[in-house]
Amino acid sequence: MTIKPIHIILLTLLLFIISSCGAKYKSLLYLDPNKPGIERQVFAPEVISKKERAEFGSVFNKKGDVFYFAVDTAKRAEIWYTKITKGKWMEPILIFADEKYSFNDPYLSPDEQRLYFISDLPRNEADTINDIDIWYAQRQANDTWSAPINAGDQINSDHNEYYMTFTATGKMYFSSNKENAPKRKHDFEIYSAELVNGVYQEPVKLGDAINSKRYEADMYIAPDESYIIFCSARKSGYGRGDLYISFKDEAGAWTPAKNMGTAINTEHHELCPFVTHDGQYLFYTSNQDIYWVSMRLVEELK
Repeated sequence: MTIKPIHIILLTLLLFIISSCGAKYKSLLYLDPNKPGIERQVFAPEVISKKERAEFGSVFNKKGDVFYFAVDTAKRAEIWYTKITKGKWMEPILIFADEKYSFNDPYLSPDEQRLYFISDLPRNEADTINDIDIWYAQRQANDTWSAPINAGDQINSDHNEYYMTFTATGKMYFSSNKENAPKRKHDFEIYSAELVNGVYQEPVKLGDAINSKRYEADMYIAPDESYIIFCSARKSGYGRGDLYISFKDEAGAWTPAKNMGTAINTEHHELCPFVTHDGQYLFYTSNQDIYWVSMRLVEELK
């Protein structure tokens, strides 16, 4: 059989694509050489997950060579990061900390030009309301970030807003107790807000397939919005708070949320889910450490 020039071109293109895809995730060293299967394990013990402290929200960038995470020092929460330098992960560096205010739950915007987080910072000098808002910092040169910027009144209220996650188009999912405070201030619900021309629209509360009369927060939304993983404190759960998952059906509606089971959930509090951009691993916090597990477990729940 004669190999035509067009076949050679197509074969060369295919090899280039395969090589590019391999290079794209080559840097996903994950900080931890002991990659998990369907049994969860502590992530990067004594490097990120340390016994003498509590770690919470965590996120990799798309390339997989930068990792952001939050640390609770017992006095306040701080945001740290580490990156690959000369083929190795460097010692974590502090980004946001304050003697009085906390910074927690870092999350990158889809274009990675903003680092979002939650904080009890006052919005301005006249702000006397003691609540938690969603904030962000704008990327600057040399791995630095701007001063914190409040995400605005369309997202934040005079009550508490927790956590945030984004679809590929920039739609934000977050939680708030604005409808339940002050009588049921610990009852949070999950909302979504469309991004139109760079401006977030009026948030919409998700339906009862996701929200209940109890605590729902700390969610991860798939970039294509095909599934959502979130924390809920339900009487039928295994501990103080469990991770649940809901998939969208063919009509675009959320299916009733399922508990993700004892392979993930324990008698402790499971929260802060994040799925790596290559779709291989689920990260989350459990008993004040960061754990990870293969996404094959999630596929079995679908």
